[in-house]
Amino acid sequence: MEGARTNNLREVSVRVPKHRLTVFTGVSGSGKSSLAFDTIAAEAERLVTGTYPAFVRNRLPQHPPADVDRIDGLIFTTIVDQRRFTGNARSTVGTASDIAPLLRLLFSRLGKPGAGFSPAYSFNDPSGMCPRCEGLGVVDDIDLDRLLDRSRSLRDGAVRFPTFAPGTYRWKRLVHSGLVDPDVPLRRLPATEVDTLLHAEGLPLDNPGSDYPKHGLFDGVVPRLRDSYLRKTPSRLTAEEREGLAGVVTRGVCPDCAGTRLAEAARDSLIDGRSIADWSALPIGDLRDVVAAVRDPSVAPLTRAIRERLDALASVGLGYLSLSRESRTLSGGEAQRVKIVRHLGSALSDVCYVFDEPSTGLHPHDVHRLLELLAKLRDAHNTILVVEHHPAVITAADHVIDLGPAGGEGGGRVQFEGGPGALAASNTATGQSLRTPLYFREKPRAARETVTISGARSHNLQDVTVDVPLGVLTVVSGVAGSGKSSLITGELPRQHPDFAVVDQAPLRGGIRSTPATVLGVAEPVRDAFGKATGKHPSWFSANGRGACPVCKGKGVIITDLAFLDDVQTGCDACGGTRFNPEALAARLNDRSIADVLAMNPADAATLFGESSAIGRRLRWLDRVGLGYLTIGQSLDTLSGGERQRLLLARHLADAGPSDELRLVLDEPTAGLHGSDVDRLLALCDELVDGGATLVLIEHDQQVIAHADHVIDIGPGAGSEGGTVVFEGTPSALADDSSSLTGRYLRNR
Repeated sequence: MEGARTNNLREVSVRVPKHRLTVFTGVSGSGKSSLAFDTIAAEAERLVTGTYPAFVRNRLPQHPPADVDRIDGLIFTTIVDQRRFTGNARSTVGTASDIAPLLRLLFSRLGKPGAGFSPAYSFNDPSGMCPRCEGLGVVDDIDLDRLLDRSRSLRDGAVRFPTFAPGTYRWKRLVHSGLVDPDVPLRRLPATEVDTLLHAEGLPLDNPGSDYPKHGLFDGVVPRLRDSYLRKTPSRLTAEEREGLAGVVTRGVCPDCAGTRLAEAARDSLIDGRSIADWSALPIGDLRDVVAAVRDPSVAPLTRAIRERLDALASVGLGYLSLSRESRTLSGGEAQRVKIVRHLGSALSDVCYVFDEPSTGLHPHDVHRLLELLAKLRDAHNTILVVEHHPAVITAADHVIDLGPAGGEGGGRVQFEGGPGALAASNTATGQSLRTPLYFREKPRAARETVTISGARSHNLQDVTVDVPLGVLTVVSGVAGSGKSSLITGELPRQHPDFAVVDQAPLRGGIRSTPATVLGVAEPVRDAFGKATGKHPSWFSANGRGACPVCKGKGVIITDLAFLDDVQTGCDACGGTRFNPEALAARLNDRSIADVLAMNPADAATLFGESSAIGRRLRWLDRVGLGYLTIGQSLDTLSGGERQRLLLARHLADAGPSDELRLVLDEPTAGLHGSDVDRLLALCDELVDGGATLVLIEHDQQVIAHADHVIDIGPGAGSEGGTVVFEGTPSALADDSSSLTGRYLRNR
């Protein structure tokens, strides 16, 4: 490849070896993803798509030609990123990993009494799903105690839902139905009359009022709500309807199938005393032993294939999951590892797999097993490209391409190409990070007091009681699935609401939201333009008068492909700026609104004044390690770690005195280079020295060693975890032989 200019790449020319494991490294924002994903993978996908007929091609994701002088030798490429699975409630770990079909086939062969062919064991097939919940395992229902104010009459608004409020169409139908006296409180009406009012369906009315529709058929309150809101999802809900539903609708486990999703015949079909629902509910580590106990030679190839898939899931640290776990509840890192396992079973070879930081969320104990899987993919005559920061992954590479030297406009250049040993000896930021030894904090800060988490039993926690010190930096460690998040993001804020959680959950707003909007500076920026130009501030909003009329202020044209991901293409009318010509013609200090939104935080802060409210808030982006972003960048382009640090910047910008600040950060180093971790730790020290309390859930050994106090959860994952293994200083943890975290700290 020669002369790549995608995003911030500066005429990059590299040779990526085939059938090797190549790792792309560099500081955050240096151009790693631009090279691996947006250039190599995107161009390969574009060329493959071009081989299909037009009918098929128009229904596949579209990519513009790569901004590169020359690129050749591309092969079929698949991206294994950290996008979470879709919100489909019918997708589970079993279906996403392709293990569920194997289990169904096994039960169709050996289950007694037999339920039928393999679809009869599927909750996604009419022959196998529970008829009550239609294979979802849960049912929504109306809570009558919340819905009704029995002290009121119908005329006074006894039905507490917006579409039945006094004066509405449905309220009039109730009042004029003639079924009950509309002026008598519900509690004084006969129970049979209230039951009819609530549950009747298609009931002919004997004496309706003159304002009742002429057909004279009546549907009760509950069927009306179920038909309108529960049996189908309305295309649009008003804020009042959404709030009303949250108040009256309850979701519970299906009483017919007990949440298993399956029909009775499938639930009654057993192998060695267990149903397919029982198998799916077991932790993957336990299920492997159950499958191994099946000795029937007629299904030996089938059980062997199931065990191989289960072993692969366990080998990437997912042994604590069950196959019945909904896919949408998995983190980005967990979802990516499930995808890895699915690709391991592929019969394809000569494929290029592109991975986005696959070590995210993994304890050091599990990283070496991840590397074994990547090596298996490579050894099956595939090419593996990995964007990574983890030292163990970099060291295991066959070839390394290091980009930098900085992020954003300061990056985009190749700093090193070669083996990991030579990289560690180089003077690049990555080389320096690889050879920097682990330093333990010499004098941990003393807690000013503690708060206690008492009797925590959520998920796999085993009645945990632990003290969390205040006024210090605490790190909570342990293998993936040990119970860290259940304890710290679940129980700690529940028992002590003054702790705020900053995690990697998706931010609201989608393509129209930017760091400027999240940080609360978008409106002040528009006001500044308004004062400078005499125009109304809405002219400088991509959601207002200033929006491009073609793309409606999105900067891209979105094509909805229904059953596939939406396709986005740049808007030619505004050049991706989002604004119309009149808005772009206005100037503040000789810069348009599009120019300002294309600035990084430091430049924008300088433009508006370092001491201004805009400047002070923007500086937090730089301090949390997001100085390479542009303030007008779409949130859709940010990783989970970047979103989390953006939320942290907003929280710190909004915060009052540090001694009132109590924060929980869930893996804040996700996506950070070692040098960026140093900056994050410096910020943590500054906050704690100012009186703040920080609790970090982390695997990064650099962070653990820097802590004042460590709480290690384990010893294993799932049912083998959920207990406190260690409490104390990082150096003491390194001497604790019972802790896996301590063992890796000691050997680092």
